[in-house]
Amino acid sequence: MGERRPLLLDLFCCAGGAGMGYHRAGFDVVGVDLERQRNYPFDFVQGDAMSPPFDLRTFDVIHASPPCQRYSVSTAVHGREGRDKHPDFVGPVREVLRASGRLWVIENVPGAPLEPPAIMLCGTMFGLRVLRHRWFESNVLLLAPAHSRHPRGMLTNSHRCYDRGESPFVCLAGHNFERREGERAIGINWMGSRRELTQSIPPAYTEFIGRQLINILARD
Repeated sequence: MGERRPLLLDLFCCAGGAGMGYHRAGFDVVGVDLERQRNYPFDFVQGDAMSPPFDLRTFDVIHASPPCQRYSVSTAVHGREGRDKHPDFVGPVREVLRASGRLWVIENVPGAPLEPPAIMLCGTMFGLRVLRHRWFESNVLLLAPAHSRHPRGMLTNSHRCYDRGESPFVCLAGHNFERREGERAIGINWMGSRRELTQSIPPAYTEFIGRQLINILARD
């Protein structure tokens, strides 16, 4: 009988971009989301991720990707009025995870109130054709690869170069990309819509983080 794989709870899981990375790193994964996720590739429970229907202490690691609308670039253009239309999930999620007593990770967009020493990951660190900067906070120290310079004139949150066809990267936003091209760019092949891709992070990010967590668990 093989050795037990550590168990990870994937909160606000969407269609499983983060969950797939953790699976590849060596975790068994259970996802929770308020919306039904028909393409989620692992065990899935539909429910409120803020009050998951589990004893959190039964998991080795908990990952949470709370809604990012409050901090997103598209919301920022509307100023404080736009931001205040969306609740702040990061603080309440952090309290839930701290109370669990387990290893945990929170993922969100640039501008979200993640606490140091959070790390930023970018597609260029993994040879992907997406930039997709995302920040990761944890109750353990995480390391990040070196961040290479973006192509000249490329702004992380601008469609300017994408729209002129001058960038080697794919912009996974709205309807500005072909689904198959987006899948190849982000490293995902099981989702059924562009909407799912726009909400996903590359599995390479959480595979990288997951391998660090596996090593930490092995030392405990």
